[in-house]
Amino acid sequence: MNGKNFRLPVRRLAAVATATALAAGPAVLAGAGTAHATGDQGHASAVVLRTGLDVSLLNKTVNVPLAVSLNQVEAPRSAEKTALSATLNGVDGGKPFNVLAAQAASARATVSSGRAEGYTNLAHAGVHVPGLPLLSLIEIEKVTSEATCAAGKTPVATSNLLGSVSVLGKKVTLTTGGTTDVKVPGVGEVRLDLSKRETTSRTAAATALELKVSVNPLKLNVAEVEGTLTLAKATCEAPAAAAPQSPAPSAPAGDTKPQGGEGSGLAETGGNSMTPYIAGGALALVVAGGGAVALARRGRG
Repeated sequence: MNGKNFRLPVRRLAAVATATALAAGPAVLAGAGTAHATGDQGHASAVVLRTGLDVSLLNKTVNVPLAVSLNQVEAPRSAEKTALSATLNGVDGGKPFNVLAAQAASARATVSSGRAEGYTNLAHAGVHVPGLPLLSLIEIEKVTSEATCAAGKTPVATSNLLGSVSVLGKKVTLTTGGTTDVKVPGVGEVRLDLSKRETTSRTAAATALELKVSVNPLKLNVAEVEGTLTLAKATCEAPAAAAPQSPAPSAPAGDTKPQGGEGSGLAETGGNSMTPYIAGGALALVVAGGGAVALARRGRG
């Protein structure tokens, strides 16, 4: 009976421990995998054009999301793309609608040798939205963005605007790190943010141009466009810096003690996890020995 009462709690404890480990295991593994994929190796991304626009046709009876990405790359999975145009279907009477056309458009993302870097370049480009087939939402000569993150160093984010910018047919002067509003009566308005940069201890992000768009040509509701548009964005996350490995401490020669014989054992080591069991076993032997001696004495008497 005592043996059964002793074994049952152990079995229950083992079952609880196993269930806890199974429940915690996937979460722990998932977290470790994510950290390894992004933090340890590093990460970089770049995109030439990304839109998050809502297009309303025919007096808002038809709503079409205009979600387009051009030359979007990520590392370490992919390297570089150089497509020169982005096309959307289903918003121009069934015909392909050209959202962006450029003479040069490239995005590059690399991760190697403790360094992650994203880079974008866009030159002589025009962006169009439905309802304005002949008038560009924005035209630019050249913009670039770069984000560089090296292990153990401060991340760097830079954006450059080279040449002129026209918005809704009007040439505008942009302020680095500031906001510019462009309003065209009967057409719409665009708010531009130039050279947005963000950095942390291990990450960096640079966006050449970010536009907030509200367009309704001549208020005819032929095509009403609302949302945001991003041009030339690059991001990075630095690989984890390797922790220095310190050599294992070695015991002084004078402190070396023999492994057996007198002077070894629990008195010197201070005991270990088996101490209670060893002590209990020794006590049982002493009790059993004492009982045997008493029985022997009675036999003699």
